Amino acid sequence: MENHFDLRIDPCKLVPGARSVITLLLNYFPSEQQRPGSPKISKYAYGKDYHEVIREKLNDLLHLIKENIGNVQGRGFVDSAPVLERSWAVRSGAGWIGRNGNLITRQQGSDFFIATLITDLELIADEPFAKDYCGTCTKCVDACPTNAIKENKMIDGSRCISYFTIELKDAVIPNEMKNKFENWMFGCDICQDVCPWNRFSKPTNEAAFTAIPEILNLSTEEWQSITEDTFRKIFKASPLKRSKYKGIQRNLSFIQTS
Repeated sequence: MENHFDLRIDPCKLVPGARSVITLLLNYFPSEQQRPGSPKISKYAYGKDYHEVIREKLNDLLHLIKENIGNVQGRGFVDSAPVLERSWAVRSGAGWIGRNGNLITRQQGSDFFIATLITDLELIADEPFAKDYCGTCTKCVDACPTNAIKENKMIDGSRCISYFTIELKDAVIPNEMKNKFENWMFGCDICQDVCPWNRFSKPTNEAAFTAIPEILNLSTEEWQSITEDTFRKIFKASPLKRSKYKGIQRNLSFIQTS
């Protein structure tokens, strides 16, 4: 978080002459679920890599703005630059930050991606989202098996299952995490699954997020026996490629021996 902090707080350093930050949300909640007992994969990774999907949509939106308004300069972001996307989303009136660190909306919970379009277009700002509707609920805190969710909406990323299964890369998962992953092989949805606001989640209509059949149907044994070549072919456009074949097999071995 310390890296490029000046870029995070000043959009003008990312887009010269920036006047407005536009926040966009894209639902990814799947219409189908994994087969029971299979190694668990976070719902956001069921379909195609969202970076590519959203980047194209942002480019289309910027083109549409230029076509209808004129020579507008802008740049879209989705996990690709030091952008305080959740903070901007709250200031845009999209929702509030929950105890689990996710942006939550009253209409559809938190199963969506956040994208940001920074532009030099002068726009009338929306009112910031002012209320926190988490209330006294601590379901996400209580459910987190690694105690990654701390007080005051602080998340200890170094204890998050998503960190261990995706970001840790080639390192060995610490033994202290044994028996705490609850069969999660890639990412983790526990804090979102228990959130009462996600009862309002509705299946996405984005075709690119349609679940890859193997993600829904592969058993533990089939995951264990899949070859690297097959993995690369099936998941070449999937977020799972971020962990690579070696990482997936490491994660699978860890949850099976826990």
